[in-house]
Formats: sequence, structure tokens, C-alpha cells
Amino acid sequence: MYHPSMFESHHMFDMTTKSTSDNDLGITGSREDEFETKSGTEVTTENPSGEDLQDPNQRPNKKKRYHRHTQRQIQELESFFKECPHPDDKQRKELSRDLCLEPLQVKFWFQNKRTQMKAQHERHENQLLKSDNDKLRAENNRYKEALSNATCPNCGGPAAIGEMSFDEQHLRIENARLREEIDRISAIAAKYVGKPVGSSFAPLGIHAPSRSLDLEVGNFGNQTGFVGDMYGTGDILRSVSIPSDTDKPMIVELAVAAMEELVRMAQAGDPLWVSTGNSMELLNEEEYFRTFPRGIGPKPLGLRTEASRESAVVIMNHINLVEILMDVNQWSCVFSGIVSRALTLEVLSTGVAGNYNGALQVMTAEFQVPSPLVPTRENYFVRYCKQHSDGSWAVVDVSLDSLRPNLISRTRRRPSGCLIQELPNGYSKVTWIEHMEVDDRSVHTMYKPLVHSGLAFGAKRWVSTLERQCERLASSMANNIPAGDLSVITSPEGRKSMLKLAERMVMSFCSGVGASTAHAWTTMSSTGSDDVRVMTRKSMDDPGRPPGIVLSAATSFWIPVAPKRVFDFLRDENSRSEWDILSNGGMVQEMAHIANGREPGNCVSLLRVNSGNSSQSNMLILQESCTDASGSYVIYAPVDIVAMNVVLSGGDPDYVALLPSGFAILPDGSVGGGGGGDGNDQEVVSSSTTTASGSCGSLLTVAFQILVDSVPTAKLSLGSVATVNSLIKCTVERIKAALACDVAGGAP
Repeated sequence: MYHPSMFESHHMFDMTTKSTSDNDLGITGSREDEFETKSGTEVTTENPSGEDLQDPNQRPNKKKRYHRHTQRQIQELESFFKECPHPDDKQRKELSRDLCLEPLQVKFWFQNKRTQMKAQHERHENQLLKSDNDKLRAENNRYKEALSNATCPNCGGPAAIGEMSFDEQHLRIENARLREEIDRISAIAAKYVGKPVGSSFAPLGIHAPSRSLDLEVGNFGNQTGFVGDMYGTGDILRSVSIPSDTDKPMIVELAVAAMEELVRMAQAGDPLWVSTGNSMELLNEEEYFRTFPRGIGPKPLGLRTEASRESAVVIMNHINLVEILMDVNQWSCVFSGIVSRALTLEVLSTGVAGNYNGALQVMTAEFQVPSPLVPTRENYFVRYCKQHSDGSWAVVDVSLDSLRPNLISRTRRRPSGCLIQELPNGYSKVTWIEHMEVDDRSVHTMYKPLVHSGLAFGAKRWVSTLERQCERLASSMANNIPAGDLSVITSPEGRKSMLKLAERMVMSFCSGVGASTAHAWTTMSSTGSDDVRVMTRKSMDDPGRPPGIVLSAATSFWIPVAPKRVFDFLRDENSRSEWDILSNGGMVQEMAHIANGREPGNCVSLLRVNSGNSSQSNMLILQESCTDASGSYVIYAPVDIVAMNVVLSGGDPDYVALLPSGFAILPDGSVGGGGGGDGNDQEVVSSSTTTASGSCGSLLTVAFQILVDSVPTAKLSLGSVATVNSLIKCTVERIKAALACDVAGGAP
């Protein structure tokens, strides 16, 4: 709407006063109506400063003179308005000279004309909006009537949800969509009554313009055929939508405040951060609320605070690190063991000057521990990236739960993220902060010490994962590979293809081993066991998976052996026959090997099983093993020999069918057992020293994926479920027995 300046407001006030004076003097209403219908073509001849041009000796309440424009003047002004609605001073003076008017009269005429045109436009837009709203409401009523009269095709009675046809179910879905659309349009109509709607209904994009970052082997930005499985739609994703226009200023203000808090927390020391004896930095909560009294509000009742800080130097430049953090696909791929699914709801800003400085995104994400016994943590948050004056970059997340009061969440993300400082030779220093408020009462008792130690979801796990992934990428791009060992793959193309295949295998394993219910797997209602989680899915038209019915089973248990010992035992091909039932006791030989970092256990291997069974004599196994301060993985999948020959020669690995199985090994979080992230370096724990109160040991999750029928349309038999359940239990017993023998024999 038109808002006059202080000068113009004074003038309009004088006109209003004069109109009242006219009524007092008996001027008829017809003159007022005539004045109004002229759309401001009559103005007073006051001085712009508010001083009267009349003789000062005249009485101040004398009636002011009005000037009526001639038909020619109006036509000329209308014609000029079509060409230029906003004339400058020079044009107004020329018009006033040509039309024998004062420049101030011309100015006021154009102001009134613009106001009149704007009002007409508003009325037209509001009529269109009301018409669209009425149409949607009528269509919604038709759908409601159709649904209320739905009958069962068999008995003729009212149809239950489970008995409805596909078309009727589609009507329900469409009805819900229309209800949301009506609510949205009604809200916009209420907001813009009397205001131009402009482009309020322009479609809002979900994702930012793609920024390609070639990370060579990692291929973090392009996971064809797999992203849809990982980034499903769960409770948080279904219950939130893109932010409204009224929310956006609040989101920006919240992000800016969160960025300031993150930088201060990254640079602060004692007493805000307290160093523990196990090399971790934990937050002093009382000092935090004294330092940041406003924040995002007090801690909700029933939630527990988790806050930690970790720093490390990683072998990746700061620009690539920012790219990974600001691209949802790359971020989810690099941290696939932590991020089970993620989605960018709206990009409020893509940054400036061709980079992510100032980028602002509204996101949802689900964070996991690789075990079905630890519930995932879902968050609805804004992510903000900024480059500071000293050249450092910072990326911060902060929850937006306050914008959705009806959103029920068990976790809240206070300002969390990382500060990235550029170092010479392509290195970067990363300072990571994780600050959460969570309700973790549903965590299994076995995992509570790990969760409470801060290692399950804390900063140390994020930084350790980032360090390992940066080393993986750097080693995969190395060209000076010595050819002394025959099993080492020296071909750059073969290394890239094999590492890309292994990366897809790891992501597939991580997406199915946690407690997330968002992916395409379905939990079986009866498995015959409470401690084994069995899921099924049908695989069709997916070149990355074999067609048919796939069954997955996972279980977690504690074992009184240090994580490092468990990891070395499971990754060693020489001890594989002690636990791998499918190898039938045959010897396993490493055929190819790619190192993935400084740790000897971080590698990708191609194994051959030399079995007496002729059907398995040519079986190959692709295996990736990785370890860091927060935990370890040993993941493997049977692969076809012909397909692997194509991969080793540099061919496309996306068409190699994989069904990954494997192990996730975590410290148990007890004192001396990895509460500070050192559990992976502990020696073997003697069974005589383990107690119910918890000495150091390992939390081991075993997960299998097995093709039980090659026909996707076949029905799953309970016998198949029982077979997989028996297989995973037998494997667990073998692992326990083998490691118990090592403990008794004092294995190094």
C-alpha cells in the first residue's frame, strides 16, 4: 500500500481538516463526492512546508481554494502516466509549464493516480484469490462426499481403510493434499487482505542449484539409484513443511545468533569447557547459560544435555569441506554411519560471489548409531554457512522446533557445527561442536554408557569419521602406488571403480543396520526371537541389487573383548573360517588390496574363498574394513567374478549387484573402555575382570542381507525367516567362542 512521507502526511492532514471545515460551513455532500471521484485531480495550493500562501492578515480558518483540472489537463496527465508513472522533478516542471499547473499539483496528481491504480490492482488480485479458494473448497467437499459414501464392493457396507480400492485410497490422499492447500491459501489470504499478493504463489524449490564438486573416487554427489532408499520420509519429514514467509525473518535472526554463539564456543576455553581425563572436552552447563542467557530458550523438561567439542587437522582444503557440509547428498554420504537420512526442505540463500558464504538452508535429518537398540534422533533445523573476516569458515545448525509448536521431537539441536581454518598444503583445522538436548530414556541399557559418554552422537565421532573419510579420499587419488605386492591394485581406473563400489556397499549396509524405520525395509511382526531384528524388501529393476526377496537380520550384543581385538579378528581373512558359516570352512585368500589411510586396518580387499564345494569354488567377496577413535566396521558382500573383472579394469561399478553384510564394533562406554574414545586401543579384557557393572569391552552389531527368493513377486515363507534367524545366531555364537578362546589363551 501507499505510505506517504512525513511531508506528504502533513499535507493530507491539512486536507482532512479542511474537509471538516467545509461541512461546518454547510457545503453539500455532492461536492465531496465530486471531489472523491476525481481521483485526486483537485488539490489545495498550500505551501509544501505546511505554511499557508494566503495573506497572513486573513483569518486562519478561512476556506482554502480548490483547483479543478480541465479535461485537457487530465488527458495529458493520463497519457504521460501510461508512459512514466514516476516522473522526476524535471519532467514534472515541464508538465506543469505545458499544462499551466504548479509542479506540486502535478506531483500530487501522480501520487493519487498511483494510489488509485494500486488499489484497483489489489481488488483484482483479491478477487482471483477468493475465486481459487472457493474452487478448492468445492472440490474438497466433493471428495468428502465421495469418501463418506464409499462402500465395500463385496458386502455393500461401509468400507474400512484396509478394504478400500486403490482409487478410493487415492481419493483420501488427494483429499489430505487439498486440505493442506486450502489451509495454506486461507492463511495467505488472511495475511494479504488489502495488500498485493504479488508472487506469493510462486513455486518454491526444495533443493539448491546443483554445485558439482568432483571428489574423484568418492563421488559423493552422485549416488544413482541409492539416494531414494536412504532419504525416505519419516515422522519429522512428514510433519514439517517449507517455512512460511512470516517465519523467514525469524529463521535468519536465529541463524545469525547461532553463528555468533558457535564461534564464541569454538574459541572459548575454561571455564566454559572442561577437559576430562580421556581427552574429551565437555560443556559446563551452568557456565553456558551464564554466557549465553538468551539462546533458543531454556531446556525442556525431561531432556538431558549432551555437549562436546573436538578438534583435528584433516587432509582436505577448506573449500571442499564447506562443499561437503552444505550439499545434503555429499554430507549424508561422507557421514553415512551417522546420518541415516537427510533432506533439504528449502534453500533461503545460496550464498554470494559464487560460493557458500551466506548460504542458508532449512533441513531435516536423522542421526543414528549402528545398532537397532539405539533409537535415532530426528531434527528440524536451519544450516547457515559464513566466511569470517580472518578467512575462516563456519557452518552452524540450530533447531527450528519453536516454529512448529505442534511438532513432537525427542531431540533439540542447540547451535552445533564446525569452525574450519585453512592450513598450508591443502590441510584444514576443524573444531567441531555438538550440543544436543535429548530424551534418551528409550535407549537400551547396554548402550546407555556409550550414549552418556558422548561418543555415540558427540563431536569426537563426527571428527573421527571426517578424518577417516578425508584419508580415504586422499589415498584413493594417490598415483605413486608401489607395485611390489602382487595383491595391490596399481591401476588408477581400477582403484577408483573398486573404491566407488565399496563406498556404495558401505552406504547400503549403514542404511539398514540402525533403528531408522524410514527406509524401504519392513520389520517382520514375528521372528521367534526378541533380540534379532528381521526385515524384508522386494528388489526389482535395481541394477545395484539382485532381483528378488531380500531378508535382512541384525542383532547387537556385548562381548568382554576390546574393540581393536574384535576388529582385527573379524577383518583377518585367515580367521574368517572360524565364524563365516557360508565359507564352509574353506581357506580365504586376499586377491586384491587398496589401502585407505594410515591405519593398517583401513582398506578395501577382494577375497577368494577356496572351498571344497564346487558351487562356491569361484566365489569372490568384496570387503571394506575401517576403524577410527569412535568405532570400527567390517563390511562385505559376495560379488560376481565377471562383474569384478570389469570393475578392476576401470568399468562402471554401478551395475554390480550387492547385498552387504557385516559388523559394527563400538566401545561400550565404560570407564577405561572407550568413554573418551580410547576404547579401540585397549588390550583384551580378561573375562575374570568383567562384571555386571561394566568393565571395558565391545558392543558388536551383526547384520546380514540374504536373497531368499529370486522372484520378486514370490511370497516370503516363515521357513526363510527362521533360516536367516538361525544363521545370525550361529554366527554370533561362533564369534563369542573364538574370541573367548583368544582371551583364555592370552592372544596379543
